[in-house]
Amino acid sequence: QVQLVESGGGLVQAGGSLRLSCAASGRTFSSYGTGWFRQAQGKEREFVAAIRWSRGSTYYADSVKGRFTISGDNAKNSVTLQMNGLKPEDTAVYYCAVRTVYSGSYYSTSTYDYWGRGTQVTVSS
Repeated sequence: QVQLVESGGGLVQAGGSLRLSCAASGRTFSSYGTGWFRQAQGKEREFVAAIRWSRGSTYYADSVKGRFTISGDNAKNSVTLQMNGLKPEDTAVYYCAVRTVYSGSYYSTSTYDYWGRGTQVTVSS
C-alpha cells in the first residue's frame, strides 16, 4: 500500500502561482512514477503532469506545457508541481497518483494504482 497526501492548494488570481506538494508513505519503493491529475466540477479527471523515476523523464498535458513544472525526489518520497501563469480554466481538484506498473501510458488514469484525496485549486479571473 502507498498513501499519498497532497497540499498547497488554494485561491489565487489569474496569472498567479501555486506550488502543490505530494508526500508519499508506505511501499513507495514499488513506484515507477508519479503523476498529477485534475478534475473540474462536472468534468472527467484529466492528466496534468507526470515523472518517470527510472529515466527522470517528465510528461505534460498540452494545456499546461510551459506553465507547470513537475519535480521530485523518489528517495524522499515527494513530488511537487509548480504552477505558474494560472488561468481560471486551471480551477479543479488536483490529485497526486502513483503507478506501480512499468508499462502503459503515463497519461492515462488507468495505469495509476494509488491516489491521494486531492487539493482544491481555484483561480479567479
